[in-house]
Parts: sequence; C-alpha cells; structure tokens
Amino acid sequence: MKERQGPLPPKSSNPIELADEGNVIEPLLNFDLWKVEPIQYRPYKSQGHVSMGILKQTRNEWIRMDRGYLARVQNRKHLIQNKAEFTIGTGPLVDPAIEELYSEIMIDYLPNRYPTIFKKHEKAVHNVVTGSTYPLSTTGLKPEQMLEYLGTNVEEDFYLMCPDKIDGEFRLRGYIACFPGGFLSPARVGESVREIHQPVPGYEERLGKSVDRYLYRMQPGHFIGRMNWSLQVDGVGLFRTDGNNCYPDAAQTVSEEKFHPNFDQCFLRVEHQTLTRLPCSDAIVFCVRSYMTPLEDIRNEGDGPRLADAIEPQSPS
Repeated sequence: MKERQGPLPPKSSNPIELADEGNVIEPLLNFDLWKVEPIQYRPYKSQGHVSMGILKQTRNEWIRMDRGYLARVQNRKHLIQNKAEFTIGTGPLVDPAIEELYSEIMIDYLPNRYPTIFKKHEKAVHNVVTGSTYPLSTTGLKPEQMLEYLGTNVEEDFYLMCPDKIDGEFRLRGYIACFPGGFLSPARVGESVREIHQPVPGYEERLGKSVDRYLYRMQPGHFIGRMNWSLQVDGVGLFRTDGNNCYPDAAQTVSEEKFHPNFDQCFLRVEHQTLTRLPCSDAIVFCVRSYMTPLEDIRNEGDGPRLADAIEPQSPS
C-alpha cells in the first residue's frame, strides 16, 4: 500500500461535512423501558414559535422511547386501522424512499439500538412489549405495509420530502402521520416546505430562505434537531388534522370553547423534529415526536408567567 505523502488535511469545522461522525448506533444493552420518564421539554424558555433553533444530533437520538410507549403505539395502531386515509401516504415518487426508511429504522436501527425490546429471530423481529413481529426484509412488502409496521412500532411520525426533478424543490410525497398537530397530510402532498408553512405568520420573512438553504446542503448521515411548540386547549388527543393553529389573517373561525377552555383540558404540545437525508433516494425525512404536558404542571413549576410572556400575539395589528 502506498503511503500518503505529507500531512493529513485538516478536519473541516463545517457540520455538513462531518456527516459520518456520530453515525454509529450504540446499543442500549440494559435499557428498561418502564423506568424511562418522558423528556421534559420547555422550549418556550429559549425560543419563540417561529425559529429554526437547530441543534446537531447523533443517530442515537433519532428514535426515543419511554414508559408511555405501549399506550401510544396502541393508539397509533387504532388510528391506522380506522383512519388510514389520513395516516398513510404512498405513491410512485416516494415508494423507494419508504423502502429505504424501513430498512434504516426497522431492520438496522431498532434491533441494534434497543436490543432488549426488538429481538431478531430468524427472518423477523419480535417486539417484546407489543407482542408483535415484523419482517427483517422488505421483500414482498407493499409500501403501505412498511409504513404500518413503522407506525405501530415507534411513536415518531415520518414525513418524506423528495426532490422534484423539474425545479429541485423538496416536496412532501409520503408519510406515516398518526399524531399530526393541526396538519392535514393528504392535502399537503406535492407541496414544498415553504408552501406547507405559508400560513404560519413570520415564516417566510424569518425562516423561508434559511430553511431552503439548509435542506439543500444536508448530506446523508447528518442529523439535526429542532422543536415546535403550541398550546392545545381541547384535550390531550394527539391526532389533530386542524384546530391547533390559529391564523387570524386567514379569516379562520375559532370556537367559543377554545376562547374559554377548561384549564384541565389545556396542554403544552411540543414537537421534537429530527431531520436527516437518505443516501439512496435522496429524500429528506422529517421525523416528528410529540410530547404533551398539562398546563397544570407548568403552573406548578412556577413557569406560568414565563410561558405567557413567550406566547406571541397573533391578532392583527
């Protein structure tokens, strides 16, 4: 083997060029699901509603599990069985990305990251918490089946943005979305990130160009995280195709109940998003994990005034 002549080139400080670092799956050999508390996110302390707030992550942080896992995946199974038209989206433009995502998450990630829960057995993986199994291969599986297995084994929703062959824009083409937060997924298929966020006050001015640049520069193996947050004032249900977002400029009607909600029905809803790019299909995956915290807990923590100060007025000036 010929030796390299001269010193090695310096390691770049550009995070996009460090895509392979932190990409190794570290197994949690002694993981006890029932002892893991949900992460207590309080993003209103550090960011507003319309903010990129991007942090670099590792592959190990892609899928989170805690003691509430079983109840939520049971809820997801019910939603998939009864609301398939809203929760599952496939199509010729995204089906290769769905197969790639299944391989990444179901075949590679889960059995290696959480071996106490997802146990390989011959040609299948057994989920010891739910008692279900899923194939250790994509052979013979339809895209809808792959998304159903994803949706009933992890709590995260996945939105697949594929590059448009004509204009290069990343457009929503497929999804498994059991816990949308005021987002009607079928109606958004074909839209770009900017088009999806068009109703959000301030998005275009503050984030539009920055988000586009970031997406184009992302490389496979690079994981980033960010958060959205809102108040949900009509119960703890996570499946919301509308109603969590109020846009006065859009002549939106808001029910009287939401203007005067019962406090015990009010929650801080936090969506932790992990973004990455798939190496073969070139699709960008928006992975969304939702967390609900009663406002009673926020008040008991003494954070009521801080939360109130962080809520941006949405009424027209």
